Amino acid sequence: MLLKFAEKIGASFLGCYQILVDGLRLFIETLYWIFIAPFCSRIERRKPIDLKAVSDQMVFMGYDSVLIVFFVTFFTGIVLAMQSAHQLSKMGGLIYVASLVTISLCRELGPVLTALVIAGRVGAAITAEIASMKVNEQIEALDTMAISPIRYLVVPKFIALLLMLPLLSILGDVFGILGGYVVGVFNLHINSGLYMQIAFKFLTLKDIYSGLSKAFIFAIIITMVGVYQGLKTQGGAVGVGRSTTKSVVTSFILVIVADCVMTGIYFFSGF
Repeated sequence: MLLKFAEKIGASFLGCYQILVDGLRLFIETLYWIFIAPFCSRIERRKPIDLKAVSDQMVFMGYDSVLIVFFVTFFTGIVLAMQSAHQLSKMGGLIYVASLVTISLCRELGPVLTALVIAGRVGAAITAEIASMKVNEQIEALDTMAISPIRYLVVPKFIALLLMLPLLSILGDVFGILGGYVVGVFNLHINSGLYMQIAFKFLTLKDIYSGLSKAFIFAIIITMVGVYQGLKTQGGAVGVGRSTTKSVVTSFILVIVADCVMTGIYFFSGF
């Protein structure tokens, strides 16, 4: 019984190690096709990054996601303002609701909530698309035609999300601050100009770049997890659904873990 338990622990460790190695290899190969391959040889120079595919992905990942990001962050800003006002009013610091909402959104809630929304919407779509191609043997067809699946499928998605997620995070910050403004001005009856002044009085450059740097890391996580799960799909339509579920759940967990790690780095290093 003890031997079987040790075997399970060892198998789990080896499985996690293999996933880590495969994911790292996928990430390195993606970077190769973006930064190195176009300048290596004449053959690869004929296969530049497909800018049309990138722009199409930017529309899907960015423009089409604005509405859902608005609803999530706007109402989060409202809730955050109402909850903080209840506590701050007891200490006579009601006006500082504005700065609390702004800093919380820019440092943490804006990038994290936006990443979770994109992981559920875009990450699932990436996995479903690639998984469907995998079970229909279209990935093998690309290899047969000497077309790299990484260059053709992954690179446009990687570049598009790397550009769009920070922009969506900025919009999420603005929408959340707007939600707090609505509560502060129309419910708490704080002067509009005074609210905006306090909202940005304590906001520093560190609050902004820490949030944006997290958005870049979240974009890499969401893309790589979605692509990896798609390429590992087996078992037909059932496998596609299973891989999509794994992709969303794994992205959620890794986004939260990455946020915790980066927050700790910024907190203890004093950056």
